[in-house]
Amino acid sequence: MTFSLNVTGSDLILMLPEIILTLWLCGILIVDFAMPKLPKEQLAYLSVCGLAIVLANLVWFDLEGVSGALFANMFVLDRMALFFKILIVGATMLVLLASRDYVQRFRFFKGEYYFLVLMSALGMMLMASPNDLLSMFITLEFSTFGFYVLVAYLREDAASNEAGLKFFILGVFAAGLLTYGISLVYGETGKIVFSEIAATAWTPGLTIGFLLIFASLGFKIGAVPFHSWIPDTYHGAPTPITAFLSIAPKAATFAILVRLFFVSLAALKPAWVLLLVGVSILSMTYGNIVAIAQKNIKRLLAYSGIAQIGNVLIGLAAGTKMGEDAILFYLLTYVFANVGAFAVVIAVSNLIRSDEIEDYSGLNRRSPFLAFAMLVFLLSLAGVPPLAGFIGKLYIFLAAIKEELYTLIMVGLVNIVISMYYYLIIVKKMYINEPIDRSPLTVSPSMQAVIYVGLAGTLVLGIYPKPFIEWAVAATLMFSNFAPAAAVAPVVLPFGG
Repeated sequence: MTFSLNVTGSDLILMLPEIILTLWLCGILIVDFAMPKLPKEQLAYLSVCGLAIVLANLVWFDLEGVSGALFANMFVLDRMALFFKILIVGATMLVLLASRDYVQRFRFFKGEYYFLVLMSALGMMLMASPNDLLSMFITLEFSTFGFYVLVAYLREDAASNEAGLKFFILGVFAAGLLTYGISLVYGETGKIVFSEIAATAWTPGLTIGFLLIFASLGFKIGAVPFHSWIPDTYHGAPTPITAFLSIAPKAATFAILVRLFFVSLAALKPAWVLLLVGVSILSMTYGNIVAIAQKNIKRLLAYSGIAQIGNVLIGLAAGTKMGEDAILFYLLTYVFANVGAFAVVIAVSNLIRSDEIEDYSGLNRRSPFLAFAMLVFLLSLAGVPPLAGFIGKLYIFLAAIKEELYTLIMVGLVNIVISMYYYLIIVKKMYINEPIDRSPLTVSPSMQAVIYVGLAGTLVLGIYPKPFIEWAVAATLMFSNFAPAAAVAPVVLPFGG
């Protein structure tokens, strides 16, 4: 028997996943304090169990088409929000499993590490649902607080302390830009809801306000010229946090950017397309060229990530439904390849205590599994068929071709060739160079699980992408404006029994 239950839009059932995660992360903190003798790796598994419950709730909402709005349409739940929440929770689960061995390096506050990761994940889940400038600012800053601590978590490591300080200073500066931009937009329009801003007359002050907001969000995704924090922060932060920073906050920020550009700025598409084309070209070119000179694997992946963000911005520059779909699918492929690559880096770092590319020499002889996994992930990031990265780049480029962004496509293709060069340098060292130390490397079960999930996702999305593309298409098809601010949309909750 199937029936539907209608409740009012003020019902907090829409926030059930966030409520569950809030209670769970508080429980993690209580367990850590109340049971000091509990092995800290058990907290990793408890955290993953909580996220699994949240993920099941999100998938159920997505399958049943649960949607609605809260707080005078400031918080919206639609298919696109659910897509990003599922992406963020899935990435967080992989990062926590990859952290289990690494956390043993910490001398203090091992339990609090899991609490802070879950708190950051909660903030990023909320970032997928804002429908106005105020809730955008609150959720974005809430998600960043945990990272300020996590980046500098290696208290006795000078590089980690430096990374934390730089990330904090630049993060506060970006928050200032965002606040000032929001104040200009509100001062010019008297509105903060995205759809209501779109209906107002455009002024120079409004243009400056949105440019400041874009600069702040550009900092969060690490696009050029707002990228300066990324290399040092990625290098100094604990490697699992580097992996977390490389995908989850960027995905959450793109959830905001899509709503901002496709709702508030829809009428000004010819102007912002030029802006996004320029930022995309700069990000791809700068990231790939500078990556060639890197000797540290984390810094190389940092510059690679800057270039990958340039690719995602191609879909945003297209400014079409297909561009939206391509962004979502590309981010999905990027999760598996990038988290998988960082999982290999974490595994190698745990065993040899080095992140230098030179120390990957002969990795195939020491651990064929790690070498093969890294090969697959790097080729996917480069866009080699039949891996997920190839389908993601193809979809992005097709969206741009339909909008006749030929210059952007040519630059993108040239940058694929450049990226192949530095990715293959790592492959050469792993498979051709002789190892410095021939002792075998053993990978823990939790790390193996993360790498296997990354491999499965990278291969399946490349070989059989259809259901995942359809999921992305459905997510943007059901993308809602929730335009009338006064009317609170009803929530429809289907139950099956």
